[in-house]
Amino acid sequence: MEKAKILLVDDNDGVRATLTAVLEHNDFEVVAAASVNEALSLIGSQTFDVLLSDLHMPHAGDGLTVVSAMRHSNPKAVTLIFSGYPEMKEAAAAILLQADEILVKPMAPGTLVETIRERLSRARETAPRAVESIANILERETQSTIQDWLLRAELEPNITVLPMGFEERGAHLPALLRDLINRLRNPLPLGSKALVSDAAAEHGVTRRRQGYSPAMMVEESRMLQVSLFQTLQNNLHKVDFSLLLVGVMAIADEVDSQLAQAMASYITESNTDALPVKA
Repeated sequence: MEKAKILLVDDNDGVRATLTAVLEHNDFEVVAAASVNEALSLIGSQTFDVLLSDLHMPHAGDGLTVVSAMRHSNPKAVTLIFSGYPEMKEAAAAILLQADEILVKPMAPGTLVETIRERLSRARETAPRAVESIANILERETQSTIQDWLLRAELEPNITVLPMGFEERGAHLPALLRDLINRLRNPLPLGSKALVSDAAAEHGVTRRRQGYSPAMMVEESRMLQVSLFQTLQNNLHKVDFSLLLVGVMAIADEVDSQLAQAMASYITESNTDALPVKA
């Protein structure tokens, strides 16, 4: 039988040497990398059956960058992460949706070898997990996100003080979500001015005419962010973790920008209302 090929990633020379010797003694082929960049280069040029990576190299979460790259390049590979912090076992639920298992250092060589073999055996029996972009998830889950927002709005007394049906209450959401998804697919450099949203401007005018107060608009914008993040939480097993933080920052920035544009048009409409009627 052909040897399983392992990519071992750890910035500690002693750990790499020891684990390489242990794994090769147990009939694995081992390729070692001392940094994230070296690991990414190897992932792009070779095929591996297993990734065994330290989580902190030297920064927290470096191992997840390597895992995400492996998921994209070779989704069938078993991905295992080492952490020297026992509390990671309790805090690793989200990480485990991207990696197959968290291994706490130090680990007995026999246990490590058995874990790798068991995971390889299990991987041959299961299909690889699909990984989606945040934009695709939000596009696919647009209706469920809107429904979540509407339910939150109906439970908020400061919003329901103005009674209206679901369709009227959430009429602005499809266009605002389209703008958000477009922003995620065409990311702006950090610090760039957000794109103009005609939908947001129209929403501000509509809310003014419907009798919303500025505080009500701020609250419904806050609930929109909550609903968006709830959608991501519900689909966390499909999220590309290497892009998660950037995506979350873009969502927050875009929703805030839409609120600012809606408030600007709201104020303009308010000033227009205040003008005397001409004869």
